Amino acid sequence: MARPKLGEPAPDFSLPADTGSNISLKDLKGRRVVLYFYPKDDTPGCTKQACEFRDLAGQFDRKNTVVLGVSRDPVESHLEFKRKYRLNFPLLADVDHKVHERYGAWGEKTSSSGKKAVGAIRSTVVIDEEGKVVSFEPGVNPEGNARRCLDLLS
Repeated sequence: MARPKLGEPAPDFSLPADTGSNISLKDLKGRRVVLYFYPKDDTPGCTKQACEFRDLAGQFDRKNTVVLGVSRDPVESHLEFKRKYRLNFPLLADVDHKVHERYGAWGEKTSSSGKKAVGAIRSTVVIDEEGKVVSFEPGVNPEGNARRCLDLLS
């Protein structure tokens, strides 16, 4: 599994967003980016995580930071999830999990019951204005993830 290296350029991507267009990392140069990978729309942990990012959106804006949520769900699912919880940031559809793989957010994981499976690994990457990785955190706890990202940006 590839992992982004601190201080190196973040892998570029272009993914369809719930906004109706594609979002590319290269188009966000000059802004900080919090790229968070999550397993599935409208599940308890993913909802908690998304709502925390929603609630702190103004603070991310003041830090010149774009928040992007990424999952394997299709855009249609993102639209419903976003509408249901009034999310105020783009959700990106990585249905073939290629971007997950490039960012180290795809691989074997073990459930709380001990069952092993391959899938999305809840991970967060913080990227600076120049497009370089300043933080990579795999296996994050959804609760408090947004606040930890804000603290990192201070």
